[in-house]
Amino acid sequence: MHITQGAFSFLPPLTDEQIARQAQYCIDKGWATSLEFTDDPHPRNTYWDMWGHPMFDNADAAALIMELNECRKVYGDRYIRLVAFDSSHGWESVRLSFIVNRPAQEPGFRLERQEAAGRRLHYTTRSYAADRPAGERYG
Repeated sequence: MHITQGAFSFLPPLTDEQIARQAQYCIDKGWATSLEFTDDPHPRNTYWDMWGHPMFDNADAAALIMELNECRKVYGDRYIRLVAFDSSHGWESVRLSFIVNRPAQEPGFRLERQEAAGRRLHYTTRSYAADRPAGERYG
């Protein structure tokens, strides 16, 4: 299974050169770039761990790629995404995010069903990776 979150999620994984071009686009727009990582890619898990600090004053995508390579050394077995934040008045939100690193094996999700009163059914998704403790989910 291939987790699809953020922009470019239905494309093959981007090369570092393609990531750098997208990062430079964000920088040229004045957006702050940053990297985040997680071992729980559930779509409702919006709170990924941040790698370092957001790069508000970064003028070159090479700095982001350097940080990405450092993050991959430590968390290469997890999902890593690039986030571009627009701090301009009236927007003040993420403009773009996309996955830049994936674990070698993506276990996927299962659909869980729960019966409720009145013959109603409730459904939710749960990552197979979440069956293992944090930090031990991939590898």
